[in-house]
Amino acid sequence: MTARELREAFLVDNLFPADSIELVYWETDRTVTGSAVPVRSALKLETDKELASEYFCERRELGILNIGAPGQVTVDGTVYEVAHLECLYVGRGSRDIAFTSNDSAAPAKFYLMSYPAHTVYPTTLATQADANKIQLGSQETANRRTIYQYIHESGIKSCQLVMGFTRLEPGSVWNTMPAHTHSRRSEVYLYFDMPEDGTVFHYMGPGDETRHILVHPGQAVLSPIWSIHSGCGTRAYTFIWAMGGENQRFADMDGIGARDLR
Repeated sequence: MTARELREAFLVDNLFPADSIELVYWETDRTVTGSAVPVRSALKLETDKELASEYFCERRELGILNIGAPGQVTVDGTVYEVAHLECLYVGRGSRDIAFTSNDSAAPAKFYLMSYPAHTVYPTTLATQADANKIQLGSQETANRRTIYQYIHESGIKSCQLVMGFTRLEPGSVWNTMPAHTHSRRSEVYLYFDMPEDGTVFHYMGPGDETRHILVHPGQAVLSPIWSIHSGCGTRAYTFIWAMGGENQRFADMDGIGARDLR
């Protein structure tokens, strides 16, 4: 595939327009990814014909992570205050979901990830203090970073959704190296928290025939089960990782040594 074809197939570049909910349906694992940026008024999450449901979460679970200013998510009449980089899990069967910003001059930017769900887990809010934090990497390898796990086996309970974010330290630019695949789960990466002229080279493809996609702030990459997913930026950045599939074990991956990459 050419660079243009790769971008058309795997890059999500229409996220975070003001006063809009944008959703992308990806047939792999029936993933839905998207955004909600309420400015002038509340935005209500609706269903669509691809879901063949009466309401969005009739047979789905939803992960919400706010990369903007503080806002509110109302789920069936209960209001959840969601600050910057906080996460809200919405369980299957939640009927009415709406988004608002606390200040229209500084709107919330809600990133959305959803997978089908077979049972009900409670809607749960988690702050950064609640996240399971893992520090990895070093300055010598330019990948010193902190992983914040929100929805995972030992955190917020879900059917198949796993979600959190990784923040790179200043001077570090590499994430997830050595590369790996996990054929049991698909994944989506959202890159943000870098200057508008910042760029991440997102590497993908089978380990023996890699490609790259240039990614800018607020863009996401769909990562199929057969693909590596690793990035190197022009400076430090933050990215949300979210996945769903056969299991929720974060460490379930098949590593590929750097010398074996082609």
